[in-house]
Amino acid sequence: MLPGSHPQEKKAGLAHWANRVLEECDKASAGFAADPVHDLRVAIRRCRSMADGFLSIDPDPAWKQMKRHAKPLFSSLGELRDTQVMMEWVAKLSQPGDPVGESLSAALGQKETALKLAAQDALARFDRKRWASLNAHLAKRTGRIPLEGLVFQHLALERWREARELHRRALRNRSQVGYHQLRIGIKRFRYTVENFLPQRHEKWAKDLRELQDALGDVHDLDVLRALIRVRADIPADERLRWQKRIAEERQKRLDLYRHKMLGKHSVWQVWRSELPGGHVLEKAALEKLRSWASFLDPDVAHSARVTQIALQLYDGLSRCEVLSARVEHRRILEAAAILHEVGKGKRVGGGGGAHPKRGYRMVVRLRPPLGWSEEEMHCVAVLVRYHRGALPLATNSSFVGLSAKRRAELMPLIAILRLANAFDEAHDGSISSVAIERKNGFLVVYGKGLRRISRGAERVARARYLLEITSRLPIMVRAMPARAAASS
Repeated sequence: MLPGSHPQEKKAGLAHWANRVLEECDKASAGFAADPVHDLRVAIRRCRSMADGFLSIDPDPAWKQMKRHAKPLFSSLGELRDTQVMMEWVAKLSQPGDPVGESLSAALGQKETALKLAAQDALARFDRKRWASLNAHLAKRTGRIPLEGLVFQHLALERWREARELHRRALRNRSQVGYHQLRIGIKRFRYTVENFLPQRHEKWAKDLRELQDALGDVHDLDVLRALIRVRADIPADERLRWQKRIAEERQKRLDLYRHKMLGKHSVWQVWRSELPGGHVLEKAALEKLRSWASFLDPDVAHSARVTQIALQLYDGLSRCEVLSARVEHRRILEAAAILHEVGKGKRVGGGGGAHPKRGYRMVVRLRPPLGWSEEEMHCVAVLVRYHRGALPLATNSSFVGLSAKRRAELMPLIAILRLANAFDEAHDGSISSVAIERKNGFLVVYGKGLRRISRGAERVARARYLLEITSRLPIMVRAMPARAAASS
């Protein structure tokens, strides 16, 4: 158990850890002893870790503001904590009357005194009211994404992949930097699971804590070894004795790590087996995009209807052999329909222009979810750009970087999204579904709830133009017959 933890206390949520930061500030200020300093850093780190997680989902700038607000105090405490840890290691590795240990302890003690003064100054400059205000605002937003849901499973898998790659590098290079980066990667994975996947954390907590502690010890011992190396006052034989002792302790931790993380029963595989893959991972990727859009889209219900209608149009055109069904194209269309209104959000950060242009700039900057490429996200952004308004031309700047073949493939998808958006342009849900039939050289698109003479029918009639051009078939838009509507 971490120092200062409370076994009976429910340790979860941003509100809890933000309040805990303020409590630990009071405890640490009374002398900046090792345990209170550690506990305060843990509380701040939990909040910053949650901010990292939500930054990929929620575009609210307050997440970055919260991280920046705590950084000076966190950094100042970090230097102090590192020094205190070195003092603990020196005490542990020293023998009674050890001149090297006494010399190191004296030097570290002087450094600790200076760092306590710096930490005291950083704590005095920490604006607690601003911290409480930021976290009160952000805590309300955290409840919009369910714990253990697909979004956080996707986030945990991202962290798992990052940590696994750092594992490969560390074992290949066996450098101090490599093991230190690996420790950070596993720490980020651990906090992601702890904060957002509590059921999995119950099963994985022991291994995660042991691995992080082992790699933390390796880093601490590397720092201590470097400290001894630069001390000119240490005799060569004493330096050699200390380095040998440090190497023994270091190797014990590395052996523990390798025992758990190598082989067919590696803990890596245990973790991966309980995170999404295959079809579930595809759903998780779309759910992440949908969650991001939900913080920006002023009418999520409208986007959900447009998504449904767009997919019905795509599937109907495929059945009528107007286009060849491809999984990649269908998911690009679905993602674009989910995201097509994000440019209307209050906190868009996408510059000026109409909302399709703002939406394009926002989507094209998104980090692709797992299983998606940069090019596919570019394609989604192009569809968002042309879901209404100006007709797309293959020479437009939005298409730059895409091959001629890819541009041609996008035109029917743009046409489908424009028509789907027109069916619910009034944002009233009056047209709940569509169906397509091909007969007598025509495509007939039926809208359930469409009135033959109405503003909605007029908008849909205008929006069919691009689909007529790309399908090379005339299109008629009709109200869905009563019998077909009842069966649908």
